[in-house]
Amino acid sequence: MNEHGQPIGPAVDIALPRPVPASQPMLGRTCRLEQLDPELHAAALYAAYEVSPDGRAWTYLAGGPFDSSEALSTWLSQMLEVPDAVFFAVSDPAGPCGIAAYLRIAPSAPSVEVGSIHFAPRLQRTATATEAMFLMMQRAFETGYRRYEWKCDSLNAASRAAALRLGFTYEGDFRQAVIYKGRSRDTSWFSVVDAEWPRRRDEFHRWLDPANFDDDGQQRTPLSHRV
Repeated sequence: MNEHGQPIGPAVDIALPRPVPASQPMLGRTCRLEQLDPELHAAALYAAYEVSPDGRAWTYLAGGPFDSSEALSTWLSQMLEVPDAVFFAVSDPAGPCGIAAYLRIAPSAPSVEVGSIHFAPRLQRTATATEAMFLMMQRAFETGYRRYEWKCDSLNAASRAAALRLGFTYEGDFRQAVIYKGRSRDTSWFSVVDAEWPRRRDEFHRWLDPANFDDDGQQRTPLSHRV
C-alpha cells in the first residue's frame, strides 16, 4: 500500500537501465551462436534451409521463402536494420543452420524478446536447438533482465508448443496485433521471469547433460519445467 491506501507493486531495487545483451559468441557443447553476418552466413544458411521439401517452414515468418542465397542475404541485411535487436547465426558442428534474435530490447524495463527463430530441418527438434535457446535465455537473465518473452502467431501450433516446452508461461493473445504477408495475425504472448530462471536453468542443465541421452542420441527423460 502507498500513503493513499492504494495497492501498488513490490519495490524493485536494481540499477537501470541494464546493458543490451552482448553480441559476443555463445558456445555450448553442441552449438555456437555468433552475431549474424549475411556475407559470412547467408550461403550456408540457404543451403541448410533448401533441404526443406516446401516453403511451409516460412509460413509464420515475416519473409521467405527465398529462391537464392542472394535473396536470403538481402532479407537478412534488412532484418539487421530492425531497431532494438541483436541477431545471431546458430551453428551445429557442421556449420550455420539457423537464426535467432533478441528483439524489442527494453533496458529500462528490463525485458527482452527472443524471436525471428528459423531453424533448418537438421537443427529442428534436436538437443542442439534446445541448447541454443537455453544459451540465449541464460545470457538475458545473467545480464539482469527481469522478463524474457516469446511471441508468435496464435495459429502457429509448433511455436506455441516449443514455448511451453522451454518453460515459458502462456499469457494470452493480442487480437489483430499484426498484419504480415497480407494477412491478419493474433499474437500469442509467453514469458519467463527472473524468479523462475533458477529452476528453469537447473532443468536445462539436467536435460542437456550427456547422461540424459542414449547411444542413439535419444533423450532418456523429457525436458519438464512443470514438475
